[in-house]
Amino acid sequence: MEPSQIQNLSPIAPAERIGTLDVLRGFALLGILLMNIEGFAGTLVGALTGLDPTLTGADRWVDAAIYVLIQGKFYTLFSLLFGMGFAVMSQRAEATKRPFAGMYWRRGLVLLGIGLMHALLIWAGDILVTYALVSFLLLAFRPTPQKWLPWLAAGVYLLPVAFMGALGLLGTLMQLEPTAAAEWSKSMAELGGQMEALREGERQAYSVGTFLQATVQRVEDTGFMLGNLPVMGFSVLGMFLLGSWFVKSGAIARPEQHSPLFLRLRWLALPVGLVAMLGAYALEPTMDFVTFNIATATAFALNAFGSALMCLGYMAWIVRGLQSPPWKRLLQGLAPAGRMALSNYLLQSLVCTWIFYGYGLGYFERLPRAWQVPFVVVLFAAQVLLSHAWLRRYRFGPMEWLWRSLTYLKLQPMRATR
Repeated sequence: MEPSQIQNLSPIAPAERIGTLDVLRGFALLGILLMNIEGFAGTLVGALTGLDPTLTGADRWVDAAIYVLIQGKFYTLFSLLFGMGFAVMSQRAEATKRPFAGMYWRRGLVLLGIGLMHALLIWAGDILVTYALVSFLLLAFRPTPQKWLPWLAAGVYLLPVAFMGALGLLGTLMQLEPTAAAEWSKSMAELGGQMEALREGERQAYSVGTFLQATVQRVEDTGFMLGNLPVMGFSVLGMFLLGSWFVKSGAIARPEQHSPLFLRLRWLALPVGLVAMLGAYALEPTMDFVTFNIATATAFALNAFGSALMCLGYMAWIVRGLQSPPWKRLLQGLAPAGRMALSNYLLQSLVCTWIFYGYGLGYFERLPRAWQVPFVVVLFAAQVLLSHAWLRRYRFGPMEWLWRSLTYLKLQPMRATR
């Protein structure tokens, strides 16, 4: 790329932003924290298994509600929003006839670097590394006709469901033959032992360990998380593609012109998704890493299907709220937090690991599940207030400024113009 071309590139100005996306990002930040808090306050492995069977009373009710209403819905919403952001940048580059691929590769590589530092030095439950790695694939779909994108998105998103279904069927069939059943049980028991060892390692490193010991454990945990990339990556890519469609079709910028779509998402997709999640909960609410058969595969499929539909339903209700004056004013209060989504996401990890990890205040596995929700509400409210105060003085959040400056190879003006 020529130097003059680099100079012509610049971030999206505040006046060019789609305000709905910032509100949705702010809303997604709350959901992400509600989902991640279990992995901050306790083991990351435990947070990935669904309902904790050891909980009772209010803790169990809250855990079940988070499983049904929150888990899996908000990383998909963030994925959807990431795809929308990609499409906005792509359209802007096409409209101004500016080169795009080189800038986009730099953007992804910077995000990858930020994600790796987050995963290895702060919290191994990071999603940014996955987003960065999968984001490079979006360039291959850039020329895809708009009408194909929803079908491609659905196909890609459902690939892990098909894979897990095949694996579950294999596990069930192997139980029919004694020798095969013994081998399958042995393999699953070994996997369960590895997961339990990982869980115990987390307990030791994160509850009483030094920062160095916690970092060593984070390296191991990050390797485990990246091992799920073939499954997680397809889900993320599917939502990326669907997000691109929402921008290219004009649905997210002009929702009033797509009322039937958003009506179906609110009153059909969300209820159907909720029924699917309740089905997954009834069938197999806890994934124990030892049992995997057609029942657990079906629960996984219902969870994946329900999470995507509920994510879209949540989005549609937020869009509807923004069309109603009383709700619009309230929801727009989330926009500054959404404009600083990267900074706020990382800040959540910094604050929570400082509070819960042994090298901080040491409250690891000491905050009851039921009390994690009010903790999240207070922390998120503080982030919203901080975001409002910050953006009165500055154009970007601190990490957004760094990300943009490295992407465009130029220090961005930080002070807000009046």
